[in-house]
Amino acid sequence: MEKIVVGPSCKDAVELDAPVADNLKNIAKRLDRDVEDLVVIVLDRPRHDKLIADIREAGARIRLIGDGDLSAGIAAAVIGTSVHAVMGSGGAPEGVITAAAIRCLNGYMLGRLVVKPEQEERLARMGIKDKNRIYEAEDLAPGKQIIFAATGVTDGALLKGVRFFGEGVRTSSMIMKMASRKVRFVEGIHMEQGKEFSVRF
Repeated sequence: MEKIVVGPSCKDAVELDAPVADNLKNIAKRLDRDVEDLVVIVLDRPRHDKLIADIREAGARIRLIGDGDLSAGIAAAVIGTSVHAVMGSGGAPEGVITAAAIRCLNGYMLGRLVVKPEQEERLARMGIKDKNRIYEAEDLAPGKQIIFAATGVTDGALLKGVRFFGEGVRTSSMIMKMASRKVRFVEGIHMEQGKEFSVRF
């Protein structure tokens, strides 16, 4: 799925088919910044070579990631993460999960399926008639009662990854609820059974 994810202040400021430079100018204008101040997360894949070149030519900064465009999408919608947008293509299931989180955060997301010829029949069986349709977060996660929970596996802009210590592991999680617009961060410590332990903060 091709995706663009931005925060609440950039709703309707980006388009999937717009030139990268135009999208970045619109994001910068909404955030009252220069394009040079923007940070865009892109999955480090050969398919994104042109996208990366276009972002650099426009003057924005890039943070390449090896995986985890779900957590990157969430970070783009949260103030203070120093992430202003996510662009590029990634997994469609991850796109749906990101959409649920974006709805809880009142952010903005656009997505379009990238369909290989051998997948056309599968799409038809799933009832998708227009493979070129551009989806918004509300289309991908249409529920009215959305609760989103995530735990960091590796370190990211929003959550720390799993940290091991002698008696167990420590995790960082977040829980969001769309109805209340509340985001809770939870630090968890998980001890091995039968071991004595001491916790340091």
